[in-house]
Amino acid sequence: MLYHAPSAEIRELFHQGTSRHAYQMLGSHPCMEGDERKWHFCVWAPNAKHVALVGQFNGWEKSAHPMEKQYDGTWELRLNEDELYQNLPEDGYPTYKYAVWGQDEIWRMKADPFAFYSELRPNSATRLYDLDGYEWNDAHWLQKRYEFNPYESPVNIYEVHLGSWKRHEDGEYLTYLEFAEEIIPYVKNMGYTHIELLPVMEHPLDMSWGYQVTGFYSTTARYGTPKQLMELIDRCHQADIGVILDWVPAHFPRDVFGLYKFDGTHLYNHPDERRGEIPQWGTMLFDFARGEVCSFLLSNACFWLDLFHVDGIRVDAVSGIIYYDFCKEPGQYLPNKYGGRENLDGIDFLRRMNETVYHDFPGLMMVAEESTAFPMVTAPTYIGGLGFGFKWNMGWMNDILSYIKLDPVYRKYYHNKLTFSLFYAFNENYILPFSHDEVVHGKHSMLDKNPGDLWQKFAGLRALYGYTMAHPGKKLLFMGCEFAHFIEWKYDDQLDWFLLIYERHAPLKDCVKHLNHLYQDTPALYEVDKSWDGFQWITANDSENSVVAFVRSDKHGNSILCVANFTPVFHPIYRIGLPCGGTLNELFNTDRSEFGGSNQYNAYELTAQEGIFNSFPFWAEICVPPLSCIYFTYDKILPISSPNRRYRTLSVSIRHRKGVNNELTT
Repeated sequence: MLYHAPSAEIRELFHQGTSRHAYQMLGSHPCMEGDERKWHFCVWAPNAKHVALVGQFNGWEKSAHPMEKQYDGTWELRLNEDELYQNLPEDGYPTYKYAVWGQDEIWRMKADPFAFYSELRPNSATRLYDLDGYEWNDAHWLQKRYEFNPYESPVNIYEVHLGSWKRHEDGEYLTYLEFAEEIIPYVKNMGYTHIELLPVMEHPLDMSWGYQVTGFYSTTARYGTPKQLMELIDRCHQADIGVILDWVPAHFPRDVFGLYKFDGTHLYNHPDERRGEIPQWGTMLFDFARGEVCSFLLSNACFWLDLFHVDGIRVDAVSGIIYYDFCKEPGQYLPNKYGGRENLDGIDFLRRMNETVYHDFPGLMMVAEESTAFPMVTAPTYIGGLGFGFKWNMGWMNDILSYIKLDPVYRKYYHNKLTFSLFYAFNENYILPFSHDEVVHGKHSMLDKNPGDLWQKFAGLRALYGYTMAHPGKKLLFMGCEFAHFIEWKYDDQLDWFLLIYERHAPLKDCVKHLNHLYQDTPALYEVDKSWDGFQWITANDSENSVVAFVRSDKHGNSILCVANFTPVFHPIYRIGLPCGGTLNELFNTDRSEFGGSNQYNAYELTAQEGIFNSFPFWAEICVPPLSCIYFTYDKILPISSPNRRYRTLSVSIRHRKGVNNELTT
């Protein structure tokens, strides 16, 4: 990425907080002076008394290469490439840091905040790296993405931690390219539409999973180089797989080489600890009142979208940006100027970020991990919303998981945890997440959350996954949950893939695979996710049996009936009401033997009978297996207004397969 000297206007954008290309001005970049190739260095440290460039090339000597302070608080230096390539480390990349004599008269050795590549922990120097030169082969994907409407399309995300999905036999990490070789065919076979990568930005502590970032622009060296990450994303796109990155703009760690007290002052966080720190995490909160901080983060989001072609960003801990009291006790936060707890500057930043991203990158997904009831997270900014495309449905997730943990005999007393989500399901554009956070820190694996013996645990998990796939909202599942990882996720080892040799795990994986492909092939399950037009309760109040039933419909009225039974009780005959006449044909059943179930199913087409039941004018009797979820195609017969009472049908595929004339009947 060649350096071009910024104009005064471009510099001013950085300080105002509206720059989306700050990484072109700051950091290290190759440049040409005549026929000579040099490197230009620029760092923002307005309160520093002295800044020097140090590295292996000059023996880390503070006095060898002083930088010159500019009028706007940045420091700059330009060196010949030959000079920088002296005393190279074994990996062949020159390393450097900024020696900063701070306002507090303490020397600190700082990594470049705009580093594109860094040393592998425990080392922390910045590596000199030119991002130019990768040849992308995803033009077809980008054109398709430009026209992509995620709200009416299937979005089924496989969340992955690169360091623990799979490893080599000796325990070493897969590289980005080795990971691509393994993950792409797996994801395609399983039927996911996207992968979501836990933060791939540089971080010093493995056990933080990437959520304590020290190199916001730096691809972590654990798995390879930045261009290898580009190739991983490129190859995903060529296989029609979208890539979402987790991003952490709320806070940063205190590591001495990072952003903390960069120039001897609280440059990136507020100086008052009531606004500048989050004690529960031991990290520093970004100060969104500073224009330079906003430009640093806004440019960072655009950097990953622009240079790495990612298809979406999941923004971590949005609540920590919009509320001063997030994860704090009373008295630990400083209210805003109106006496409230809202971080008005943080809210303004999120709106500006989403406006910028959606303007510049059509077809992308900006996803908020927001754990409160803050309103209008996914509403447009021009009506007062935050402007995100999607929000994780944390309320639904907490309710359903607390319900699943209950012994089935007690579930009837908590039936509202199954139904309450529909009171707000259409307030936002939701993603239903079973993420990494739900299978760590004593929360148990998805399998082990289910009570009972092994048969009940597996059956309950299959029923949960079936219910989730039919519930309004896009989907996300953390790696390992698709084959019932038996223990909690551990970041320092690969998943227990050996479980697939046991009799129950492989069938459950097949069940998830079948569900994923069915989801992609069935518009009724994804096309109308934010309206009652796509959802209708059939049985909402059968708490005694812990059974729910509802209809999902697409834009043309084609419908799927979903019935979920959350007890081990078998109902060979279970009556449900139906809004229209027509027929039911079983489409999917988690209790089928190929999925490890007891193989109780509806073998024949069922015809709705006329007669009032549960306030519906028609009814049908179905077989409901224990701890199961069943889908039926609902081939409705709707009345047509005419002197002669005639009917028309909406979904005809199954009837055509059976050779039935399905045009008009009297």
